[in-house]
This record gives sequence, C-alpha cells and structure tokens, in this order.
Amino acid sequence: QVQLVESGGGLVQPGGSLRLSCVASGSIFRINNMDWYRQAPGKQREFVGRVTSSGNTNVADSVKGRFTISRDNAKNTVYLQMSSLKPEDTAVYYCNADLNTSWRNRADYWGQGTQVTVSS
Repeated sequence: QVQLVESGGGLVQPGGSLRLSCVASGSIFRINNMDWYRQAPGKQREFVGRVTSSGNTNVADSVKGRFTISRDNAKNTVYLQMSSLKPEDTAVYYCNADLNTSWRNRADYWGQGTQVTVSS
C-alpha cells in the first residue's frame, strides 16, 4: 500500500507565495519521477512540473520563473514552491509519483489533492 499526502494549500493574495509538500509512504522500493499537476474548475488536469530521481527538473511554461519544484529523497517528499501567484493559478494541486513497490512492480500513484486559491 502506497499513500501520497499533499499539504500546504490555502488562500493567498495575488503576488503571494505558497509551498506545497507531498510525502510518499508505504511499501516503496524506489521513487522515480515525482510530478505536480493541477486542475482548475471546469478544466482538464494539467502538468505543472517534474523532478526526476537524479534531481533534474522542468516546469510548464505557464509557471516558469514563478514555480520551483524540488525533492528530498531521504524524506520521500516533493515540494512545489510557488511565488508571484496569480488568480489563474487557482486550482486543486495533485502530486503524482512514478514508483516501484518492488524490483518488478512499477506504477503511478496520486495524492488526494490540495486546494490553492489566489484571490484578493
């Protein structure tokens, strides 16, 4: 059994900052990529950023220069540092982990999501 639990969401004013965290726990053999996605009301879920097991990162053009993704392998945790937030960043943010529960078994796991609302 694997669980991903996000935290750090909330209400923030435009121009503000938030840091999201996502902790993976359970029967984990190895974590490969860790991603953040988001889904705004009435829209499809979209990719926000990725950090690989070796620490390479990339983020979507819509958040480049404002959001930073990182991870702590010792803690099985991925972070999303968000700054200069805009109302259009309002969404439920989801963590995704591509991980192995054994040498052979590899799958994607999702967290339950954390709400981020950017509003004055």
